[in-house]
Amino acid sequence: MGVGRFVYTPILPLMHTQAGLSAGAGASLATANYIGYLLGALSGILVPALVRSAFVLRCSLFVLTATLAAMPTTHSTAAWFVLRLSAGIASALIFVIAVSSLLSHLREHPAHLPGWAFGGVGAGIALSGLLVLALRTGSDWQTAWWASAALCAVLAAVSWTLCPEEAPAPTGTVAAARPKVRTHRWFSALFVSYTLEGIGYIVAGTFLAAAIGQSSAGWVGSGAWVLVGLAAVPSSAVWARLGRRWSRPDLLVAALFIQAVGIALPALTGAVAAALISAVLFGATFIGVSTLALAAGAHLRFPRSVALLTTGYSVGQIIGPLVVAPLLRHGYHQALILAAVVVLTAAVAAGVLRIGFPHRMGTVVRHGVPGPRCAPADGAPASTDRS
Repeated sequence: MGVGRFVYTPILPLMHTQAGLSAGAGASLATANYIGYLLGALSGILVPALVRSAFVLRCSLFVLTATLAAMPTTHSTAAWFVLRLSAGIASALIFVIAVSSLLSHLREHPAHLPGWAFGGVGAGIALSGLLVLALRTGSDWQTAWWASAALCAVLAAVSWTLCPEEAPAPTGTVAAARPKVRTHRWFSALFVSYTLEGIGYIVAGTFLAAAIGQSSAGWVGSGAWVLVGLAAVPSSAVWARLGRRWSRPDLLVAALFIQAVGIALPALTGAVAAALISAVLFGATFIGVSTLALAAGAHLRFPRSVALLTTGYSVGQIIGPLVVAPLLRHGYHQALILAAVVVLTAAVAAGVLRIGFPHRMGTVVRHGVPGPRCAPADGAPASTDRS
């Protein structure tokens, strides 16, 4: 998902110079991906069975790979729009299915395990950035898309047997000792915070490398994007380990504040050191924020929390570029400042979670119910481990 969704960012400059893609058309293709991501997240809400379907996961992995391979086969902006829209839908379904699987199957395991899985998105960003950097000399935009499709295909093959979340247990098979705690107020604050994060994150994710490249040597912008991905790989696991000492609300506020500082830095100074620090701070927090927010939603046991939060995040990603568009006439600095302010506002909203947040929501006791079962694609026996 990290490759399929984010490789567009480093390939975009090549498409501008070699494929004749205009700046407006490039922005439209980015928006198509954000809209597709929203549609995919909404599908997880309207049809909950999709989140528990191995078939849907595998179809999404195939579609995401196929859209990358199809990009260099045409010069039609309309066709590219449809392909990036489809890639967005597939990306969202992969993300929601994978996160729901992680949060259900690894509920009783150390929190750093799902954190490392979230880091896969960062690894995809770093790999796609390195791939395009390696191909820049003597290669064209078409080769970059085909190479990214090949990389995505390899990763899809490895993840083909991921076991989705189980269907709810039949009535009477699970005895749950859950306190009657109204969680709507905390979830509402979490939803607002995560939606605002979607706005600020996408502005930085879209324009951070360009803003850095505008005021630094050419390699700095491209290198910063790779650095974002590398910093993102361990970030979720690190934030999860910090959760042993601090609560999720405290960590969420801290991560959002750090991210706001990272987004603002390139707008305040053109120093190379500041640009690289900005990339590290942004990369170290944007996936960590997702980990913390989605885990908090699951902890509150709010129905379809992952899909709902991902939908709010997706809406924010569509709103963000529209909000800052009038500011881009004067460069990227004003847009980054506004994004930093929005992320700070998200931190304030997350601060509401620190007021009486229910850290213990009860324990689910299973009576003879097997743990996650998922038959591998090759027909091997399914796992019978108990959760």
